[in-house]
Amino acid sequence: MQELFQQLGIDWRLLTSQAVNFLILVTLLTFLVYKPVLKILKERKEKIEDGVRKSEEAETRLSEANLLKKEKLKEAEQDALAMLRETEQKAKTLESALLSQAKEKENAILKNAELIIETKNQEARELVRKEAVGLVREAIAKTVELSPETIDEVLIKKAIGELKSAKQTA
Repeated sequence: MQELFQQLGIDWRLLTSQAVNFLILVTLLTFLVYKPVLKILKERKEKIEDGVRKSEEAETRLSEANLLKKEKLKEAEQDALAMLRETEQKAKTLESALLSQAKEKENAILKNAELIIETKNQEARELVRKEAVGLVREAIAKTVELSPETIDEVLIKKAIGELKSAKQTA
């Protein structure tokens, strides 16, 4: 084999020293370059995986937040509709109560007006009766030519009765 090395021009001592140098270089490169580069690559891979995982978690949270937002909006809309219906119902109740109060006041005012009218009519009738009594007394006094004090009340009442019957037939 030595002959083969010599024919090829290879010196085994030089080859051994180069092999030792190569092993030393490989060992140094392994510890000084390869392992740190592998460590950096591993850390970078972990960061990327962590970023992807966090991104997926963020997407999940975002979708959950969107669902929660939609639910809350729907719930708020339902609450608003319920409040609106309740307010409308209260308004209708209040309206009917106010209308009934107004009708009661109207009826009370009408009854009061009727009482006032009736009182005024009675007062007017009494005044007319008194005037009629006076007129009848004067008419009888002129026809009989007596003093008004001596005229009998019966005659006056009879004359008033005749006036009333004449008024009712007319």
